[in-house]
Amino acid sequence: MDTHEELKDEVRQVGLQELKTPEEVENMFSARNGTMLVYINSACGCASGVAVPALDMAMKHTILPKKFTTIFATTDRDATAKARSYFANEPPSSPSFALMQDGKFKDIIHRSSIQHNTPENVAFLLTEMFDKHCNK
Repeated sequence: MDTHEELKDEVRQVGLQELKTPEEVENMFSARNGTMLVYINSACGCASGVAVPALDMAMKHTILPKKFTTIFATTDRDATAKARSYFANEPPSSPSFALMQDGKFKDIIHRSSIQHNTPENVAFLLTEMFDKHCNK
């Protein structure tokens, strides 16, 4: 198995639905029913070393988004571009976590907050995001 598939498997094991095409992104994002965390995955070390463990920790929180999805920026570029088109005025960042609510962008955690951080600190950022946007 190549490295990209291993990285994708890590995220699937945590329980995220993978989106591979712009059409899959459009279908998921247009559902407009509740909250959804979008994890833009990448092949960098901070993705598997910090972001995925942080996500795993955060998914044990009492308040969670209704849906969890992932897009692999390194290989699924068209799907990534489509997803990023929803993140109004935010620069491209991978890995990153974006939160959508009823089809609208609400919040994002950029790579800059992930790469030189600990999984525990990033999990805290995620749970703060969940508390702010998913408890409504």
